[in-house]
Amino acid sequence: MTQDLAPSVREQTDGQHTAGWWRSAVIYQVYVRSFADSDGDGIGDLRGIRERLPHLADLGVDAVWLTPFYASPQADGGYDVADYRAVDPLFGDLQDADDLVRRAHELGLKVIVDIVPNHTSDQHEWFRAALAQGAGAASRDRYHFQPGRGGGGELPPNDWESVFGGSAWTRVTEPDGVPGEWYLHLFAPEQPDLNWNNAEVREEFDSILRFWLDLGVDGFRIDVAHGMVKAEGMPDIGRKEQAKLIGAQVLPFFDQDGVHEIHRSWRKLLDSYGGDRIGVAEAWAPSADRLALYVRPDELHQAFNFHFLNCAWDADAMRRVIDESLAATTSVGAPTTWVLSNHDVVRHTTRYGGGEPGLRRARAAALLMLALPGSTYIYQGEELGLPEVEDLPDEVRQDPAFFRTGSQDGRRDGCRVPIPWSGEAAPYGFGPGGSWLPQPAAWRELSVEAQSGDPRSTLELYRSALALRRQLSGLGDGPMAWLDAPEGVLAVSRPGFVCTLNTLAREVELPVPGRPVLATAALHFTGGSVHIPADTCVWWAV
Repeated sequence: MTQDLAPSVREQTDGQHTAGWWRSAVIYQVYVRSFADSDGDGIGDLRGIRERLPHLADLGVDAVWLTPFYASPQADGGYDVADYRAVDPLFGDLQDADDLVRRAHELGLKVIVDIVPNHTSDQHEWFRAALAQGAGAASRDRYHFQPGRGGGGELPPNDWESVFGGSAWTRVTEPDGVPGEWYLHLFAPEQPDLNWNNAEVREEFDSILRFWLDLGVDGFRIDVAHGMVKAEGMPDIGRKEQAKLIGAQVLPFFDQDGVHEIHRSWRKLLDSYGGDRIGVAEAWAPSADRLALYVRPDELHQAFNFHFLNCAWDADAMRRVIDESLAATTSVGAPTTWVLSNHDVVRHTTRYGGGEPGLRRARAAALLMLALPGSTYIYQGEELGLPEVEDLPDEVRQDPAFFRTGSQDGRRDGCRVPIPWSGEAAPYGFGPGGSWLPQPAAWRELSVEAQSGDPRSTLELYRSALALRRQLSGLGDGPMAWLDAPEGVLAVSRPGFVCTLNTLAREVELPVPGRPVLATAALHFTGGSVHIPADTCVWWAV
């Protein structure tokens, strides 16, 4: 059998979501410029998102997370913010933002917006003032300006590298035309890092959060939540390829303990508003225990679990990551989050092997993810089974990591190609014009229109799974146990429910644990046994 037995519903099941909506929520990530275009300029916008919100309500998610739509020169897809209280004209205006939030709430969807506190744009009024006013000016203390090393200050202040490649420092020309101080940018040079030891920075971001909370947003995804505080003295790291150390060890610029004071103050601010407003940390930490520090009772509500995203297609590895993740978050009373893809990584359909095998595994991984305790994130297009676009020509690429490294490493454009909605030709209903990145011809078969109503499609699999997740009281937040299973197979037990995942490249035969309610491939039954195909996940009611 494949997906069936699950009508689309929006009602919350008794017992679910009672201790905070975020503990069991399914949150859908919208990469704004690639979701839907309303004005024909080839770039997605807020009005386009608002017009497509019924798709998300029908899909069965609880909330929408929007990537940055603030005023920005777009040096890094909007993560270089010039004005945190204005909407970039590419995406609309403040009225469009207000209309989107109101429409989402009408449909029963909550709205989470990105906040980018680690750095601003180099076009932000603060940074422009810092450059204009010169060394020693108070405006420079809002950022990390340092004198260089060497006899004439010609060398960077330390050996830190940018995540996007090259040095994390750029030297400025002072107002008198002489080369002067260096400023820190852990990402692109157009993204100078803020100094969170400066009281003005903290006060400004409190004001920014209140601005958007007053508009009605339900929470914030905090970009680079692990990077806002740098180690005292900014010591050298002493090795190259530092980006490979992110998430593997504590670095002097990432996962410093001082960030937690900031997040505790933000939690107080969020709690001062009604309606369960939440903070979500994008935090790369070297262990599940370190990540759990971000979601202690007086800190943030959720943190992305990148350890699960990075896990190989291997039953033992998956079980180990799941156990470590649950143990760490349970120790601080927080829900675990699960995510397979986002706007910064290769889509999991491709990571799992690509082609038909990759799609089989991606579908199976989705069912496992949705069966686990806690909250789940879905990246736009994964409900369509979209693969990574790996053959984009260099001339259309816009990821600054590509231009900084000149290589495939870190290129993110392939997961950001605008998604297909309908039609036989590009841009497949994305908008009345073209699309800012070209879409593959094969995507005509993967559009929302093409998959809707097809019981074997990935879209209908997601719709059925999300409907069942609401109907079955044992899913969402709550207890979980492992059942005995043969090598290469995972068997998850939840109250009244079992999830069986076969990660092997061959069929397995198991005792039937209950009534099948959803499967990613057709099952075969003989007597009291079920034959589960390779790379297949099954949900059972027991």
